[in-house]
Amino acid sequence: MQINQPAPDFELPDLDGNLHRLSHYRGRIVIVNFWSCECPHSERTDKAIMAMLMQWRDVVMLSIASNRSENVEALKKAADARRLPTVLLDANCRVADLFEAQTTPHVFVIDREGILRYRGSVDDFTFRNRIPTRFYLDLAVESLLNGQLPALAESPAYGCTIVREI
Repeated sequence: MQINQPAPDFELPDLDGNLHRLSHYRGRIVIVNFWSCECPHSERTDKAIMAMLMQWRDVVMLSIASNRSENVEALKKAADARRLPTVLLDANCRVADLFEAQTTPHVFVIDREGILRYRGSVDDFTFRNRIPTRFYLDLAVESLLNGQLPALAESPAYGCTIVREI
């Protein structure tokens, strides 16, 4: 997947079995968030992302649970507690592999036309930098909402490794 190229379409079920296709969200800015109910980095960033989502119009987030070690009951419990709007189940890591997602969280911002405009971390939190000072996801989405391309199109993802094998 290349920045400034069309994001690959996919279809996944949500935690209730309803199918969602990325292309159905065309016309809106989409945050594809590879997510885990067990990862403390996902939990930390969920709070920040949800606060941002409340301020944005025409922005939707699709959280994708790709860890083969997590079960649907645990996913539902965490999603409800964190008030996540849409969690999709990627049981075979097909979409994680398609997007080359490595960690949770690992976010991808897709513009209204379906073009990938940002991928990487939510913010600049790292092992050495425990208090984030730059919110890359916010900057990318705000740029698109203002009709501009993000100044930073990519950053290294930071979080827990996606569990592909059990």
